[in-house]
Amino acid sequence: MSTALTRARFAGKVAVVTGAAQGILRGVALGIAAEGGQVLMVDRADFIHEVAMEAAGGGATGFVADLETYDGAQAAMARAIELHGRIDLLVNGVGGAIRMRPYAEFEAAQIDAEIRRSLMPTLYGCHAVLPHMLREGRGTIVNVSSNATRGIRRVPYSAAKGGVNAMTMALAMEYGEQGIRVVATAPGGTQAPPRRVPRNAQGDSAQEQAWMQEAVQQVTGSTFFKRYATLEEQIAPILFMASDEASYITGAVLPVAGGDNG
Repeated sequence: MSTALTRARFAGKVAVVTGAAQGILRGVALGIAAEGGQVLMVDRADFIHEVAMEAAGGGATGFVADLETYDGAQAAMARAIELHGRIDLLVNGVGGAIRMRPYAEFEAAQIDAEIRRSLMPTLYGCHAVLPHMLREGRGTIVNVSSNATRGIRRVPYSAAKGGVNAMTMALAMEYGEQGIRVVATAPGGTQAPPRRVPRNAQGDSAQEQAWMQEAVQQVTGSTFFKRYATLEEQIAPILFMASDEASYITGAVLPVAGGDNG
């Protein structure tokens, strides 16, 4: 029997998990539900409702929102309050490099798109949840960052995740005395099932695929283990940081990247 099925670290807790339709955040949301939490799983993909139905004991609800907009973040928090009356935990997981190419090859609009995808949903999510946590006098925010603050072929994404790290530390300092804990994990390369929603909706050219392969080689070569992580190796640290087991950890960015700390 898995550890998650024998523990109840989130019993009685209300959580919002963003980017929860697939990948690491899908596992995080289902893990919180399996350990007794009530979870609002948020994504702009319609199949988030299907994923929420997989939650143990019916502990999850799906909600469709575009979290690259502030209105989307506000709507998600409002839905959680409507359903449960409070928010104890927010896991910000929306992000991911859209393109991988040398920085000189990025167009201005592509740079903007990378920042909008991987920084703004976390900024918006934190801002939208704070009034609710301040009203309760407590709360935990876990931001999913990346070790790609050091890496090739994705400089705008690296800049966005560096921003996530900085805001994690600044928010933790600003709101610690109000009972709000803010932490992050910084995953490295992770082996995941094929995406139901593509990373780059326009598709990758042969040249872009070659540049991506260079990035993959750099990522695996930079780890001490010379391999990608499994989904489970990323999900477990996020659940720990989100739980009361980490109650005296704040302002920290935990690298989960096989020794390549970014």
